[in-house]
Amino acid sequence: MFRINLLLIFMALFSACNLHAGQKEIVVGAAQPGEYLPLISGKSVGLVVNNTSRVGDVHLVDFLLKNSVDVQKIFAPEHGFRGDISAGGEVKDGVDTKTGLPVFSLYGENKKPTAEHLKDVDVMIFDIQDVGCRFYTYISTLHYVLEACAEHDIPLIVFDRPNPNGDYVAGPIRKAGFESFVSLDPIPIVHGCTVGELAQMINGENWYSGDRKCELTVIPVLNYDHKMTYSLPVRPSPNLPNDLSIRLYPSLCFFEATSVSVGRGTDFPFQVLGGLKADLGDFEFTPRSIPGVAINPLNKDKKCFGVDLRELKEVPEFTLKYFLDFYQKYSVESEFLTRERWLNLLAGTDDLIIQIREGKSEEQILKSWQAELEQYKQFRKKYLLYPDFE
Repeated sequence: MFRINLLLIFMALFSACNLHAGQKEIVVGAAQPGEYLPLISGKSVGLVVNNTSRVGDVHLVDFLLKNSVDVQKIFAPEHGFRGDISAGGEVKDGVDTKTGLPVFSLYGENKKPTAEHLKDVDVMIFDIQDVGCRFYTYISTLHYVLEACAEHDIPLIVFDRPNPNGDYVAGPIRKAGFESFVSLDPIPIVHGCTVGELAQMINGENWYSGDRKCELTVIPVLNYDHKMTYSLPVRPSPNLPNDLSIRLYPSLCFFEATSVSVGRGTDFPFQVLGGLKADLGDFEFTPRSIPGVAINPLNKDKKCFGVDLRELKEVPEFTLKYFLDFYQKYSVESEFLTRERWLNLLAGTDDLIIQIREGKSEEQILKSWQAELEQYKQFRKKYLLYPDFE
């Protein structure tokens, strides 16, 4: 049975509508134990969590155990339970050394909890900080957790958190045929939803397999709306260390399909761009292996030439400017675009590379997405828990 706690939603909307940014502190879902402890009292609980799952300075696992919650299992997304595994690195099953709880990987052979995983679980909790981009894999994990909970008739509670890129919507919508772990659902690159809103959308639209819906409860953020800026208290993954990297991430991720480094293996990932050609820019950096952050980064131990985006006076919303600028600096496309299929999966379409090859400008490409984006904005409204940016 599909269920949303209407009282909690009303409280969140009322608070957000009657407060301005800065007047009251944002209170994330996990920091409202009075709202969710009664829902899990006496039940065996499974947690989908990582290093961002905190109640103040305390990890959610420790907080729940201290409050006598029967936590049975921990499920870990990409980067692991403690958030210390580099992008794409293997996340293994194991045991949390602090609590002795079993930890099961959702970033490996099994991206979805299995029947065996869930057989001793009465209720699941999802509490992970997202950054608002379709290709950020925590929301793909959310998709599969919803699907598994629906299949096995297990309620899911989502502890919501603000979206640091939640003040706009941008990019192409994922087309059929381009489904992958970085593009599971038909949403734009910058989707403009919190994880709670997205959970409602995935569940409400039946975007997962099977004909059941998950029994879903969202604990909304208090005092939040989509016009707010939000600085994350904990880095959400090893290579997004600060607000600038998170804001640039939607625009720079396409470079992951190229020979141009986004600064993995430096102290400023997703804040610089550079390749091996000396004419790419005046800024120089050399990627290196950093345990837990970038083990074998692109262009490791090689000097890269490019641009330092830390000097930006104004950080843009999603833009193709940087990608088009670098594309045009290569006379041979294959020297720049090294993984075309990966680019298409990140974009959720092959239209982008076709338009680039046709010489379309950024303005022309962005305009070609607008009709679908306007439809998405209208569709998205029925799943919003907070006042919108428009």
